[in-house]
This record gives sequence, structure tokens and C-alpha cells, in this order.
Amino acid sequence: MARMTERMKELFKSVRTAVLATASVDGEVNAVPVGAKRVIDDETILISDQFFRKTRANLEANPRASVTFWDGHEGYQFKGPVTIETSGPRYEETAAWVQALGDKAGFPLKSKGIMLMKIEAIYGVAPGPEAGRQLA
Repeated sequence: MARMTERMKELFKSVRTAVLATASVDGEVNAVPVGAKRVIDDETILISDQFFRKTRANLEANPRASVTFWDGHEGYQFKGPVTIETSGPRYEETAAWVQALGDKAGFPLKSKGIMLMKIEAIYGVAPGPEAGRQLA
């Protein structure tokens, strides 16, 4: 597994939206914006599923994903295997957090599950000659 640096974790937490990319078993790519996300530890991130349709079907059939996020000229892409949880303490905590986010925004949100990614590889996505280089 690849480990995030403190800066990567800080940026992941601070950017409002990241892009989650999945693919069906026949290679049809799907990319969606996600905002309800958290760092679990140096090698794991969590994304809550409020609206996944194609994304969820892709993850169930092909449990690998990519998450890309950036701010200005700094950005990273994580790749790795994914598991889905729809019950248990971590899901319940996330569901309460997502509902509170919706209440604060005046828009009802309900988590249908959580996606946990174990980060296998980290790439830089900043513009320039090092763009796309594997960092971990």
C-alpha cells in the first residue's frame, strides 16, 4: 500500500470536491464529483454514497477506483481497491455526519453506503514535466 503524506491528507480534507472514477467490467468509464469524503488513516480514504448509480454498479462489479483532487497547481491521484459498507459503526457514523451536512446546507442528504479505498498508488497531477509521475 502507498502512504499519504501529511500534506496530501491536508489537501484531500480541504478541497471541496474530488473526482471519483470507476469502470464497468467491460471498460465503460464513469467519473463523478464527490464531496462527502474523509481520511481514515495514512493508507485509506472514505467516500460516502448519496447519489451513486453507475458508480455503485461499477464498484460492485469491478471494485477498483481512482480519486483525483487538486487546488491550484498542486494535486494528486489515488488508485486502489475498494470495499463497500452499508452497515456497522463506521457506516452509522458517516450517515449521521452526511445528514448533518445536508441539514446545514438546507438540502436533505442520506448516505446509502460508504466506499473505502486502500491506496495502492499515488500520482502527481500538477501541471509541468512531472505530471503523472508515480509518487508512492
